[in-house]
Amino acid sequence: MQWRDVVNDPTLQNLPFKIELNQWGQVVMIPAKPKHNIYQGIIQNRLNELLNGGLALPELAIQTTDGIKVADVVWASHDRLDQIEDEDAASIAPEICVEVKLGSNTIEEMLTKKDLYLGAGAIEAWLCDQAGNLRFFDQTGELERSRLVPDFPDRIQRKP
Repeated sequence: MQWRDVVNDPTLQNLPFKIELNQWGQVVMIPAKPKHNIYQGIIQNRLNELLNGGLALPELAIQTTDGIKVADVVWASHDRLDQIEDEDAASIAPEICVEVKLGSNTIEEMLTKKDLYLGAGAIEAWLCDQAGNLRFFDQTGELERSRLVPDFPDRIQRKP
């Protein structure tokens, strides 16, 4: 199955799952809970507050070496948005790709996705655990703070 097939299949629309494709074209469905969506929204809003020259978006499909992966939140510059806007799946990862851990995810899965996003052109990949703690990575490894958004907190809190 190709990503275009997934996007156009009416039976896969409006499901309460995040859908991805693995390297063999198999559909992978991942259920999300409200806490996951809350963290996504907070991260997206903060990125849009702290960065100019681009846009933070939820649930972006990205072509990786292991098929289509859907980053929970991304921030893309206007230049990258111009490049990927009309594609079925982004051929290059946005500058920042964020994964928010679901109960069903393992840390190994999250670290693998981080590597896939960096391999697809992301400058940074962030991981958010179920407690809202963020880890930041680039091609050199784990960072103490984001280099692209140094004022981004290392913990997401729903209430200030």
